[in-house]
Amino acid sequence: MRSRWYRAFPAFTLSAVLLVGCTTAAPEAETTPTGPSPADLCDSAAPSGPASEAVTVQGPLGEPSTLTFEAPLVSDREQTTVIHEGSGDPVESGQLITTAFTSYRADTGERIGSIGYGENAVGPVQISAENHLGRIFGCASPGTRVVVTGPSRGGWPEVMVYDFLEIVPSAAWGEPQEPVEGMPIVTLAEDGEPTIEVPGGEPPTAVELGVLKQGDGAAAAAHKGLLVQYIGVKWSDGSVFHSSWDSEAPAFFPPVGFDAFRQAVEGQAIGSQIIVVIPPEFHDGTEEWSEPQLAGETLVLVVDILG
Repeated sequence: MRSRWYRAFPAFTLSAVLLVGCTTAAPEAETTPTGPSPADLCDSAAPSGPASEAVTVQGPLGEPSTLTFEAPLVSDREQTTVIHEGSGDPVESGQLITTAFTSYRADTGERIGSIGYGENAVGPVQISAENHLGRIFGCASPGTRVVVTGPSRGGWPEVMVYDFLEIVPSAAWGEPQEPVEGMPIVTLAEDGEPTIEVPGGEPPTAVELGVLKQGDGAAAAAHKGLLVQYIGVKWSDGSVFHSSWDSEAPAFFPPVGFDAFRQAVEGQAIGSQIIVVIPPEFHDGTEEWSEPQLAGETLVLVVDILG
């Protein structure tokens, strides 16, 4: 698959792309941990306690649940109780997972709502021993359901049920497509990291897009923000100018700006990998918000759309 954009393509604010090299997926709200930070994900889950054990949960896994408890149910520390064990390989630190949860006010027993069920899973978000998801699930397996209670995280204390939905690959998982003649050649390492080989000859004069892997997920909506892996090289010498692969974590593209990027990924299926060739007039590196060292360069980006 290959398409071309002409002058209607807006100028590419490339500095936005470069800045995300230091940005990981948007984190969930944090709860202040108690005690020293665990060194191992399996040791990171908050212990069970009388508050979390006092909650009764009704409803099938993977669907919004109904919680029953005697309000107020307030604890001075975070407590977690596993009410359904998942199956399969346990999650490892640094992997990406999707979740869903139902929330109630602990002080009044009022239902707040549910998020992440159906086609709108929360994430993918990276899990570690230091973040909120690690303190909920530890090294659980997909399909795990956990009751969480604790002190107020701002506003009022909550009682929540979290469902661990799935582990998401850190590279595009779609069906490989036939390479497009004339486009740069992309080879993948065992972990999915791309290497881009720029063909000889003059670069194209219009933005070009190719699909390297065809995903099977929902259509990407860039205006909502996207989690991606990406690598960018200069056509002139093949040198890498930025890569999320160097940071050991995917990058989160906020739902602002990035007109060219948004047009490239909008409507592509989650799980896809695309390649975009961008002539200099479409990223205009001379603008003050762009990267001056890329002025006059034709750029090649390979983007894995993860979520």
